[in-house]
This record gives sequence, C-alpha cells and structure tokens, in this order.
Amino acid sequence: MDGAGRLARSLRSLGPQADLKAAAIGAVVLLREWLGSRRAPAKSERAPAKQRLDREKDAPRLIALLERYVPRRTGVAATVLLLLGSAGFGVVRGGHVEELTAALSDARNALGNSAGFRITTVAINGRRQLSQDEILAIGGVNGRSSLLFLDAAVVRDKLKANPWISDATVLKLYPGQLRIDIVERSAYALWQQDGRLSVIADDGAVLEPYVSRRFLSLPLVVGKGAETRARDFLALLARYPQVNSVTKAAIFVGERRWNLRLKDGLDIRLPEHDVGNALAALSKLDQEDRLFSRDIVAVDMRLPDRLTVQLSDDAAKARDELFKDKKSKKKAGDA
Repeated sequence: MDGAGRLARSLRSLGPQADLKAAAIGAVVLLREWLGSRRAPAKSERAPAKQRLDREKDAPRLIALLERYVPRRTGVAATVLLLLGSAGFGVVRGGHVEELTAALSDARNALGNSAGFRITTVAINGRRQLSQDEILAIGGVNGRSSLLFLDAAVVRDKLKANPWISDATVLKLYPGQLRIDIVERSAYALWQQDGRLSVIADDGAVLEPYVSRRFLSLPLVVGKGAETRARDFLALLARYPQVNSVTKAAIFVGERRWNLRLKDGLDIRLPEHDVGNALAALSKLDQEDRLFSRDIVAVDMRLPDRLTVQLSDDAAKARDELFKDKKSKKKAGDA
C-alpha cells in the first residue's frame, strides 16, 4: 500500500497496460506526422523546379533511390508494426496473455449484454450427480457471459470432457435463454489399483479419484484391467445370489481370470473359462454342504475336473491329530 492509501501494483501486473499505452502514444505521434506530411506535397509543388533538383542532387544516392522506388508511408507502416509487435511481445513475455484474452472477452460480452443478449434463464436437464453451478462452471458459463457471443460447440466439448457427462446438447434461444441437456454416467463400482481407490462407471471411466460416503456400498473390483471387465463379470456374478451376497471383492488376476474374496476372508480361485459353470457349482456346494461355513481358507476351481480345498491352520492341525488318533487306535486293535 502506498502513502496515499492505495494498493501498490507490481510492475508485472502493469506489463500489458504499459505496453499498450506506449503503442497508443506512438500511433498518435505517427498519425500527426502523417497528417503533416499530407500537406507537404502542396508546398513542394509550388517550390521552383530548380530547388527540387538541387535537393535531389545534394541527397545521398541511396536515400534518393529509396525515396524514388520505395512506396510512400512504408516507414510509417513499419513503425506501427514495430510498436504493435513490441506491445504483443511484452504481453506474451510478461505472461499476461490469459489476462488480456479474458479482458477482451469480458469487453465483448459486455457489449452483447448491453445490446439485450444477457443470459437471463438457464434450463439444465438430465443432471443427477452434478449440481447446476457445477455444470455451468464446467461449461465456462458465468454471469458475464453473453448469449450473442457464446459458442455452443465449445460449451458442449467442455461438458463432454468431464467424466460424469457422457453426452451433452447446448441450445441458444435468443435473446436470453440457454438450454443444456446432459446424459450423466452412473457410478457402477469401486476400483482399486496400486492402492488407489476410484469410482468407475459401467464403461470403466473413472468418475472420481476418491470415494465419498455415498459410494461405499458399491461392489469392489481390484487389479489392472478390472475397470473395463467389471461390468460383464459383475452381471454374471449377480445371477448367483448365493455367492454374490457373501462376496467382498472381485480380483482380476493377470488380466486373464477372476478370484473372489468373501466377507469372511475365504478366497475362491475361479477358472479362466466357463466361469458361469464354476459359480453354479460353487453355489450348489454351499447350499448342499455349507461350503462357505467350513473352516477353510481357499477353494481352487482352476482345474476343470477337480476342486481343491485348503484348510485353515487350525483345521489342518485338528485333521492331523484326528489321523494320528485313528492310526494309533488301529495299531492297538491289530495288537
């Protein structure tokens, strides 16, 4: 703040204004010279021919050639171009291009608004996850925007670049109505990759790189490539509610096949092919033999002709002790 109580501006912030002011001053000076030069030929025409010949004789030959063959006003035009180029270079070098562009855009929109093309009504259809303010901010529409200079194609491209929006239509209804129709993607699942958790749509698009509380109930898929294969697999898994209801996560292994991690920690290793038959067999085993309630840690179904069950440490220890007891009893009976 300076001595008069005003906020002091940095030299950087004055860059474009100073350059433009210098260009304007130079243009005024050149204009005055040009207007003065228009009156010069009249005097030269009234001057005696002998004086003109003497002046040409005394002038250096190079200058005389330039005056004779170079078109008039070339120097003035070159000077104007030099001043404009200097001003443009100062704006670019000072990093004020965006500021200057925004200022010019605001000035243009102000003219459009003063002519009666201010956006007074905005209708947005199809939104569920995004708010109206978020959609307008994504499209670059604000209170200074004028319907006359609003580029509907640019607004549509900006909207479609947002992962939540799969399609958009922008209509300008003169003099002051803007209509935006969008098609939003739906949150389909949670995807975990390299320890990062994201919300994805059914086509695999990452909607949010974080998980808010409202998405915690979505199914979880894990692994590289799982985001694009989740829709088909989760749809298949939903056909077997006996298995789906106890599944905590679906893990995509080697970008080839799936494993299931159940809520109690049991791992189900599914085959690469005939996954539907494997899920049907798994559901039947649980219904008939209560497979998921047994003291096991893994079920391997990768081989088509067999099912391998891995017992927990406690179950394996109890099983070994049972076999030892049976073996000792058998030896005593033989004796």
